[in-house]
Amino acid sequence: GGMVPVLPGLYVGGAESCSSPEALSAAGVVAVLTVDAEEPPAVPGARAMHVRARDEPGEDPAYLMKTQGLGWEDALAAVRAAKPDAQVNPGFQGQLKLYEAMGCAVDTSSVLYKRYRLEMLSERFSEPQDLPREVFAVDPTTLYQTSNTEVLYRCRKCRRALFRSSSILSHAEGIGPTAFAHKRITDTAQLSGNGREKCTSYFTEPVQWMEPALLGVMEGQLLCPKCMSKLGSFSWRGDQCSCGRWVTPAFQIHKSRVDEVRTLPAGNFQTAKT
Repeated sequence: GGMVPVLPGLYVGGAESCSSPEALSAAGVVAVLTVDAEEPPAVPGARAMHVRARDEPGEDPAYLMKTQGLGWEDALAAVRAAKPDAQVNPGFQGQLKLYEAMGCAVDTSSVLYKRYRLEMLSERFSEPQDLPREVFAVDPTTLYQTSNTEVLYRCRKCRRALFRSSSILSHAEGIGPTAFAHKRITDTAQLSGNGREKCTSYFTEPVQWMEPALLGVMEGQLLCPKCMSKLGSFSWRGDQCSCGRWVTPAFQIHKSRVDEVRTLPAGNFQTAKT
């Protein structure tokens, strides 16, 4: 229950480890880092830092923002060498892997980060009533400047702007028709050159215009906010892409219902790809 030496000058222990300032002083401890839901009492004679987080798999990604993940596997090995029963909860371990995948930097615009946050929300809410505002991408109709590298997607029927390419959450291609063995596969299935079915939908992050449809329900249709034509569907429990990959949560817009609009560098002319 006390302090366990991990490396020279580095100890790990529970809250009770800080109950004796004399013991800390004798061990040469000059700084204390506490990760807990509640801020601990001050430790006389030592600098202190508090990361407000619970040791739970579903803890908010803000935990990741405050934690350095570089070399975490080496750090865990060092701790286990001194304390064999030391464990990292799977949620935090997933955050550390995400942190490394993003190049050891917190990039909230990363597809990896957006998908992770949505997955956490889908596990937390049984019937979403109040979603964090930062979950929603800005409605493209409220943006006045667009990067030449971004593609705008409009409703094919009324031309209302719906989302930008930065909102698309790509996924690894699934195994195609074999993923639908429990269903009847028709001859109309369009297969790509490698024998796999193509993705017929865009899976995106939620966009502001979707909010009224998402609140209070787990799944439903996505309709164009202007002409009310059907664009696709959503499910917080997840849905299967035509390529066979299961995506959770799923906010999918059928490619046949939208047009791509690209800005030409030469003179700000726009071209639609159907």
